[in-house]
Amino acid sequence: MGKIKAVQIFKPEDLRIIDMDMPVIDEKNNVLVKITASGICGSDVGIYHGQNAAATYPRVIGHEIVGEVVEAGPTAKKVKVGDRVIIDQVTACGHCWACRHGRPNVCQHLQVRGVHIDGGYREYMAVPDKDCYILPDFLRYEDAVLIEPTTIAVQACSRAQLNEEDELLIMGCGALGSRMLSIAKLHGCKIIVADVVDEKLAEAKQNGADYTVNLLKEDLAEKCKEYTTDEYGPTVSIDCACTKDSLGTCIKVTGNAGRVITMGFSVAPTEVTNFGITSKELDIRGSRLQNRKFQEVIDLVNAGKVDLDHKISHTYHFTDAQAAFDFNDTRDPSIRKIVLTMD
Repeated sequence: MGKIKAVQIFKPEDLRIIDMDMPVIDEKNNVLVKITASGICGSDVGIYHGQNAAATYPRVIGHEIVGEVVEAGPTAKKVKVGDRVIIDQVTACGHCWACRHGRPNVCQHLQVRGVHIDGGYREYMAVPDKDCYILPDFLRYEDAVLIEPTTIAVQACSRAQLNEEDELLIMGCGALGSRMLSIAKLHGCKIIVADVVDEKLAEAKQNGADYTVNLLKEDLAEKCKEYTTDEYGPTVSIDCACTKDSLGTCIKVTGNAGRVITMGFSVAPTEVTNFGITSKELDIRGSRLQNRKFQEVIDLVNAGKVDLDHKISHTYHFTDAQAAFDFNDTRDPSIRKIVLTMD
């Protein structure tokens, strides 16, 4: 059996380029995909630094995974050899309470590719054809990586029950926040974006944000009052920053009867009071991964409603993953999205 190269986090802060066995298709994992690109997500960075409570080690990471089908078994019906695909990162049992109620993304026995089982920072993967979705013809592989974080945004807006009457605060405008903005715009609501980097805020304004707030220079609570109807505050706040203080800040500024969506995976304590939630009867809702949202996003891209073209700021060959993660840690303001390529 041949060998392939992969990027493995052996333990926190210990990234290695390893050899692993070439995957072989079987009745369940009935297609072989040659991986062409895989994105670096904040949760990948968390696994590298030992700050992702869900991860197990050692682990080949990467869950934003695109490539080409190079082999298909007799049971594969959804895709064929030559198809350009993105791979769903969620694997679920199908029979627990969450799965039976249409929420496999929080399956009791959830295994996420790149977190609990090996993911996409490698040259080939064998996966079930049902987990593959055909990419838009016009989209480069590097850009197609952004379909996955866009599904995360669709999931969060769905959890928020976002509608055109809402006045939305997006906290943080990095890779996730910018994807959130692109999806929130489709709901027709007023949007405020908050961040600490002026360049990112300027881009948010260009991309459809109604208002922006620099958290280092302006008082968010005051600005949220100023920018919302009758000084009510946002009716929905989505925390895309996931810092130590961001959830508490969202709870503080959100208006009565509002919804706060949390997406972070930190286990560090954060200050939240009962009064802050109960007095306004806020709904605090987690949003994890995505619930079968890939085709929905691909349809939006094909319809021209979501633009993923040339939104990647940096690419590295996957064998240079250490350099890519080191650069990401510099928090250089030019970073929007870093993608590892396998070609």
